[in-house]
Amino acid sequence: MPKPTTAASGAAALPMHVVLVTMDSHLASAAARANRTLAKAMPGLRLSVHAAAEWGDDEAALARCKADIATGDIVIVTMLFMEDHFLPVLPALRARRDQCDAMVCAMSAGEVMKLTRMGKFDMGSPATGAMAFLKRLRGKTSHKSDEQSVKSSAGAQQMKMLRRLPKILRFIPGTAQDVRAYFLTLQYWLAGSEDNVAHLVHFLVDRYAAGPRQGLRGLVKTHAPVEYPELGVYHPQIRNRLSDDLSDMPRVATSGKRGTVGLLLLRSYLLAGNTDHYDGVITALEARGLRVVPAFATGLDARPAVEAFFLKDGRPTIDALVSLTGFSLVGGPAYNDSRAAEETLAQLDVPYLAVNPVEFQTLDQWGASQRGLLPVEATMMVAIPELDGATGSMVFGGRGSSSQVQCTGCSHGCRFDNTKGAHDMRSCIERADMLAARVGKLIDLRRSERAQRKVGMVLFNFPPNAGNTGTAAFLSVFESLHNTLLAMQREGYTVEVPATVDELRVRVIEGNAAKFGAQANVHARIPAHDHVRRERHLKEIEAQWGAAPGRHQSDGANIFVLGERFGNVFVGIQPAFGYEGDPMRLLFEKGFAPTHAFSAFYRWLREDFGAQAVLHFGTHGALEFMPGKQNGLTATCWPDRLIGDLPNLYLYASNNPSEGTIAKRRAAATLISYLTPPVAQAGLYKGLNELKAALERYRGLEPEAQAERSELAVMIQAQAAELELAPAAPAWAGEADAHIQALSEAVLELEYTLIPYGLHVVGRAPSPAERVDMLLSLAEASHGQRPARTLVEALVAGQTPEQVFTHAAAADSAATTIELLRELGKADALMAQDHEIGGILHALDGRFLRPAPGGDLLRTPAILPTGRNLHGFDPFRIPSAYAVQDGTRQAERLLQRYLADGNAFPETIAMVLWGTDNLKSEGGPIAQALALLGAKPRFDSYGRLAGAELITLEQLGRPRVDVVITMSGIFRDLLPLQIRMLAEAAFLAASADEPAEMNFVRKHALAFQKEHGCDLEAASLRVFGNAEGAYGANVSHLIDNGQWDDENELAETYSRRKGFAYSRTGRPVQQGALLQSVLASVQLAYQNLDSVELGVTTIDTYFDTLGGISRAVQRAKTAQGHEAAAMAPVYIGDQTRDGLGGGTVRTLSEQVALETRTRMLNPKWYEGMLEHGYEGVRQIEVHVTNTMGWSATTGQVQPWVYQQLSETFVLDEKMRERLARLNPTASAKVASRLLEASERQFWTPDDKTLEALRRAGEELEDRLEGILPEKAAA
Repeated sequence: MPKPTTAASGAAALPMHVVLVTMDSHLASAAARANRTLAKAMPGLRLSVHAAAEWGDDEAALARCKADIATGDIVIVTMLFMEDHFLPVLPALRARRDQCDAMVCAMSAGEVMKLTRMGKFDMGSPATGAMAFLKRLRGKTSHKSDEQSVKSSAGAQQMKMLRRLPKILRFIPGTAQDVRAYFLTLQYWLAGSEDNVAHLVHFLVDRYAAGPRQGLRGLVKTHAPVEYPELGVYHPQIRNRLSDDLSDMPRVATSGKRGTVGLLLLRSYLLAGNTDHYDGVITALEARGLRVVPAFATGLDARPAVEAFFLKDGRPTIDALVSLTGFSLVGGPAYNDSRAAEETLAQLDVPYLAVNPVEFQTLDQWGASQRGLLPVEATMMVAIPELDGATGSMVFGGRGSSSQVQCTGCSHGCRFDNTKGAHDMRSCIERADMLAARVGKLIDLRRSERAQRKVGMVLFNFPPNAGNTGTAAFLSVFESLHNTLLAMQREGYTVEVPATVDELRVRVIEGNAAKFGAQANVHARIPAHDHVRRERHLKEIEAQWGAAPGRHQSDGANIFVLGERFGNVFVGIQPAFGYEGDPMRLLFEKGFAPTHAFSAFYRWLREDFGAQAVLHFGTHGALEFMPGKQNGLTATCWPDRLIGDLPNLYLYASNNPSEGTIAKRRAAATLISYLTPPVAQAGLYKGLNELKAALERYRGLEPEAQAERSELAVMIQAQAAELELAPAAPAWAGEADAHIQALSEAVLELEYTLIPYGLHVVGRAPSPAERVDMLLSLAEASHGQRPARTLVEALVAGQTPEQVFTHAAAADSAATTIELLRELGKADALMAQDHEIGGILHALDGRFLRPAPGGDLLRTPAILPTGRNLHGFDPFRIPSAYAVQDGTRQAERLLQRYLADGNAFPETIAMVLWGTDNLKSEGGPIAQALALLGAKPRFDSYGRLAGAELITLEQLGRPRVDVVITMSGIFRDLLPLQIRMLAEAAFLAASADEPAEMNFVRKHALAFQKEHGCDLEAASLRVFGNAEGAYGANVSHLIDNGQWDDENELAETYSRRKGFAYSRTGRPVQQGALLQSVLASVQLAYQNLDSVELGVTTIDTYFDTLGGISRAVQRAKTAQGHEAAAMAPVYIGDQTRDGLGGGTVRTLSEQVALETRTRMLNPKWYEGMLEHGYEGVRQIEVHVTNTMGWSATTGQVQPWVYQQLSETFVLDEKMRERLARLNPTASAKVASRLLEASERQFWTPDDKTLEALRRAGEELEDRLEGILPEKAAA
């Protein structure tokens, strides 16, 4: 650079303030270092650099940014896409726009982009002149289907056009020169090295410095953008660190013997020289004997790098692919193309891990946080890559703190030497090493021989007792396990397979269990001294559970490892949480360290058995719910400690993407989906068939046959009363027609209600008859059509959709369209074969599993084929437009039903939100909560969820309902943006200047504010849940173990566990007083039901949450009124047959009665279960226990339910004998539950029934002890 003259030196010292505002640390550090170069050339120039990623946790940083914008002479803004980033500074930018010399806004949201003003170029003005010319130059988008042409249109082609444009515009006078300057700015920024950032500032000052600063123009020679490889490899030991030639890689990167890892890096970090976080991963991988190929491409489409460096002749040259970008394989913060990513990854067919740095907080903040990743990090850097099929999300580095704060994420206790205002990224050495360890084990698995490969298979036992061992949601575990072992044997694994399913079950569950007093076969015993020597976290475990070996799965000297080995496959029983039977522990707001047995079990799998992979068999276990961060785990988090570097595969129900996602993010699991059981109409049985016949006879009578009609009406009322479908008195008499019409509708509902039939078996495709039932249900649920059964049977029998349609037309079945038949034909083809065994074997070979959405087959046929890697919905799009419309309809149905039951308009509704229901329905229940509040979601210009906004009272047409929301821990983990939206909706409602009688949120918030002296923000908190890292209300545990005396214990447990309020920031604060205040005003409790497979009596989570809050409401009302309050009514919104936007709202009592009749008392349902023997009996027991859970929490189960359950399963001698033979523990529990319900006065059987029930219960207990009836008699 030429030496300036004295005059020039004086001009160079003129004050000039350039302000750069960008999203994160990608180029901020390079810009900060460029400041030193700029200061030498222009002593008066000051470059201020601000990263929006810092503002969320540092209000002072945001204030500094606003202050600098207010004095900036040239303001440069880039990469501000999200409202959280640009809204805080938008007013400051608008205020400064016309006062500064130039404002350059690039690659940001539209609201920011239009602030660009560079000379005569003004993006806020209509597109004329040069901009219109550019639009013509861009031309039409090509629609070629050739994949290569699509790929070439990405990063490299865009850069080519970006370099070309300034050359074209160079010769066009006027505004075009400012447009040219804008595109040159983009060139500088996108190749953002320290040199190019300095050149960019020189260039803008040289062109736009104005007023007293104009003397700076021409003082320093400007330089064209320095060009760098757009596609290449990186290594810290390569000269200049970048190369477009793979042969330039240093020996340390190519000499490993274990296998080859492909790394994907962001070019922007490399050019900025901000690579410490990447270098840490590279070093860790090389240290573990792995060859490393770190590659990059221009822009945010990594496919060119994959093609250039990871594929050769269409075959992979790597053994695993790890993305360090924090983004989707194809896309960035503004968009993603998961379908294109999936195809590229499937071609590679190697394990794909997407890991991320912490960008929006510092490493020490992340390490100390209970939550882990911030909502924007969890959504953008974890949830979106999962849509591609990514697994193994974890942190590997991030922004270092400038305050020398020690990171507490692991025992290393790192401190970082960043200076104030620096944005350099740092490696987390512990996480980088764990990442390298996991990748190494995945590669070892991939390269191992099947005959030598050792696999651990983990079964579950929850709640812990011998009757539950080896059960999973919707799955016949031992039949599925037997099929899996046989398939592994056929494919070359060294595995000994028992001859029958029963033999397999007996060897795992029984074996030597009696000898050791254990709940399953004891395969290994770990001496206490060995455990003490080897357990790295012994102090933490002993602080919770006492000295080793503890009381769980122990004989006082040894810890038991339960299960059995079959060659190179070990089938183990996962130990329980440990606190299930301890009422005092269940009251604690947070979780506990695992027991000695739990930790020892996973250590034994890893180190003693030497498993090369573990397959968790079915939905779901306890590992992923152990204490720790929600996501972005550290070495102090228990799921991470327990699974370690062991490759974790997880067979998971396809209709449960939410809990599956927890296993992905907290236990590094690759999910393998399995189908839920076939679905069919419940049909009628026994007395219901006779009642239907009588109803049909009544309807068929001539009007003049009045005498016969009267006699028949009396008989029908008696039949209905016998079935508990109508009261026996008073007689219907003259109102018979109306009663019989209502009764007919009730019987019709029973007949056509959809129910699951039996359990799913991995390795066995549904039968043709089952597929017909499924397709008929699918047609109605997803398409709103009811084709004739004969047509669907023809389709399943092998006829083409066209052939079936021809027959349909001939039969005048006009409603059956060819499009529907084609959709059903596709679904049938995918169901007709088993894909799940193939998925398991593919994953065990260390290959890529294609991603699949989770959901119910009836609503989301795209879950087929199963055997793929489950993921949820894009969190940025929840709730969807359809969900918003449907949620509004369902909210109005709820209000109308409540009013129809004779109640006044409700001021407060308690609502339960689950992650599963919302992921499956694209946010339907969330939309219902918003609709009740009189709010709707607000989306930004990219269609991403940004917050909430109120609907006017005029549009709403009714008062705003105060909605107190309790969410599951899974909802909290997976939908942080939606939590903030709901909290914002409640705050906006409380803040709205509206009459109290039209806005109950405001009415109640102001009253609480006045009473407690808090601010309106605190008084309007309405989203409640667990503490971070904790799950469940624990009410279900109390009920399952019977360790509770009165209902207030249930209410206290619920309130303690769910007493954390989540604000607009997404952070929780314990707010027990506020929760009690809002609960005391609740008029009804409500939850949505949108899955045919799940009923309110199917799983205990329904009464744990909805039942728990109902009991808590009653206690809060009693405390407020100082006398026993009545239970608030509980409603269920049933949307299981919602093909045309319909739905039904029932009381809880009605819902339990419906499920009891269509499932538990229905031979079609219980015979389907009993076909699966041991596990079928367990399912019957679960339904009985859950029914009693509803009595305990709501008191809204009718007594006849218990009477008829007793008669069906216990008092019928043949059925009792059958259940006892198949599963003695579960059958005895059925009887004990019914007796417990009587003792707790949930029903009052007559003396004869009670005595018979007691004798039957004693007989079942005797059998459990090995005393058979004939032996007892002797």
